[in-house]
Amino acid sequence: MTKTDDFDQLLSNYRQAVDAWVEAIHAEEELATDDHSMVQMEAWDTAGLALHDVELTAKKARDEYKNALRRKNYGF
Repeated sequence: MTKTDDFDQLLSNYRQAVDAWVEAIHAEEELATDDHSMVQMEAWDTAGLALHDVELTAKKARDEYKNALRRKNYGF
């Protein structure tokens, strides 16, 4: 695999992670309804926890890509 392929893969990983993050945002948003029951609130909270996990994954993928670019472009 060439260095360009490495960057392409890191960028692809980042984009996929962001897409998953956006999907999780929409899934959580769908659960914010006028059903004010405890069950619905717990489902919404669970979706919020999943959203947090996916956000962390997206930010990690972003950082991996940015760090690789910094090493390439700035040597550190």
